[in-house]
Amino acid sequence: MNLKRTFGAILTILGIVGVIWGAYAFLAGGDSVGGVSVNQFSAAVPFVVGLIFLFTGISLVKATKDTA
Repeated sequence: MNLKRTFGAILTILGIVGVIWGAYAFLAGGDSVGGVSVNQFSAAVPFVVGLIFLFTGISLVKATKDTA
């Protein structure tokens, strides 16, 4: 398996987790989420970082050719 494809899969999984966590923290409305106190505006940071990881991981997986 190609190293770029593996790294893309890891980035995609981290992106999905970041998007879900950011959305859940936003919907929690300022309550503690996973032991971390966040308000609605600071919940946008993991959401945006998760989106970046998600799209970068997907593009790495799609653009890397299988040479096996």
